[in-house]
Order: sequence, then C-alpha cells, then structure tokens
Amino acid sequence: MGVFSKVHRFHSAGEEANVNNVSNFGVPAYSLFTSTKVFTLHHHIDITDSNENIIYQARSKAISLHDKTDVFKVSGEMVAHIERKFFSIHERHYITMADGLQFELSNEVLHIIKDITNIEGLGWQLQGNILGLNFELYDQNGSIIAVIGQKMLSIHDKYCIDIYRREYEEIVVAILVTLQHMIRDRQAAYSGSSSGGSSSGS
Repeated sequence: MGVFSKVHRFHSAGEEANVNNVSNFGVPAYSLFTSTKVFTLHHHIDITDSNENIIYQARSKAISLHDKTDVFKVSGEMVAHIERKFFSIHERHYITMADGLQFELSNEVLHIIKDITNIEGLGWQLQGNILGLNFELYDQNGSIIAVIGQKMLSIHDKYCIDIYRREYEEIVVAILVTLQHMIRDRQAAYSGSSSGGSSSGS
C-alpha cells in the first residue's frame, strides 16, 4: 500500500520506493527501516536494511530528564549520542557523532501546516508534518538527502527512510532516531494536556 500512496510515504522492506518520492526526487540509493521495541524499560529502536538485517540500534536510558540516547552499529561501534534540552519550547536536541561532529535539532514554532526543524551546525532542514507522517531532509543548498515515512497505526512505531546521499547515512540515522523521540514527546504532551483538560472540565 505504501508504494502506491501519494499521501503516506511509508513502504515496507522489499517494496519499491513510494511513487511520490520517485516522481519528486528520483529513485533513492537505498532504504532503511526502523522498529521500536515495546514493553521494555529502555526505549530501543532497531534500524534494518531492505533484507531486515539489523544495521544500527538505538538505546535510551530508562529514566532521564534529558532523554539520553546512544546509537550503535550492530557490531557495537558507537555512532552518535543524543540528548534533549530540558524545558525548551523549541524541542531542542543535541547530537554528537562518534567523529566529534556536533549539531542541534530545533523546531520552529507557530508552523501549523508544516513542521520545520532546523539542524543547526549543518545548515540542513527537516520539513514535514507529524499528522501527515512524512518528512523530507534537505541540505544547506536545498538538495534532498532523505525522505522519511511513518507507518500508520503501528504499535511498533515503524518508519522507513529513503536515502539519496550515501555519504550522510550515519548522520541521517541519528536524525531519524532524534525525530522519533521528538514525535513521541509531542504525542505524550498532547495526550497529557487533553486528558488534563477533560478531567478539569468534568
């Protein structure tokens, strides 16, 4: 279904890239896929290739105000460390790659139709819409790097990412993991505010 949908860009391993991605940006170099393990004390994400082989894993501390997360290759080699800035209206996250490269993800506020996340330190930008479940990652020149699609109604929080620039794979994986945390935090905030509003109004 994901291949033929122009609205939701998600596709499963083994399927061709979404028609909308191909028509807009061409055929991606390859795709990666994520699945979040549920019912665990630690937030755990597996990132696999099109043959469902695990390439990367992300693990978060069970209790942490700063949502500290480490991304590893399946061999155990460190890829990136991610931390959230506590009490930030911009949902700011800090990423440090294993080679020392540092950058930040910061949401622009007051965007209703499209979420815009600036990647400070790289000059990149992540554009998308949490309700539409699609995101596009652009470099400092406005050229496409990757397209992210989230599967609807999945308890395992599945994403696919079509990569157009192989040389940025590890950075893209770190950004993808950070994005999943940002979306999870926002959903938790929405559910908390809605339940609080309903209880106070009763």
